[in-house]
Amino acid sequence: MEIFSIDIAIVEGLQRLQVPVANQIMMFFSAIGNAGIVWIILALILVMRRKTRNYGIIILIALLITAILGEGVLKNIIKRDRPFVALSNLKLLIAPPASYSFPSGHTASSFAAFGVFYFLNMRYKWVVFLTAFLIAFSRMYLGVHYFSDIIGGIILGLGVSYVVCSYYKKNSDKINSNKFIKKLLN
Repeated sequence: MEIFSIDIAIVEGLQRLQVPVANQIMMFFSAIGNAGIVWIILALILVMRRKTRNYGIIILIALLITAILGEGVLKNIIKRDRPFVALSNLKLLIAPPASYSFPSGHTASSFAAFGVFYFLNMRYKWVVFLTAFLIAFSRMYLGVHYFSDIIGGIILGLGVSYVVCSYYKKNSDKINSNKFIKKLLN
């Protein structure tokens, strides 16, 4: 069975499982993932506290790089149609996204944030993972992404966060976030 056949089978199978309560839950998780807003808010909260400021900045950097690579580069090179374009029988519960399908931006940003929590061994990493997972799953459930789009988003998000966290670990003694923040504000 080829990947596209598996993708279609999963999307169509999830369509058959849709029920009102689950629909509301999945629409909620999809919405908080729009433009990575939940992760940006989390990062800004971390930036406000001196003790966690570097972590917030690292998340913001990982989100920015992930967005550039995923939304700006990969989607426009690959140009994969979304499931609701290829499968006219899908029932959409949200407004159809205008961008291409691969990789899932919601998933990439969610796993970029989770990756920072994981690779830096931060508290609450498993809460962040559960939220990231539900955001990613919601995109398939709602028929706006294929399973392979989700896998691509996970790989992109974790890959970027690994590189950013590795750089931070190697250079953390040279990085002074207070000076960085002051420069940004002036």
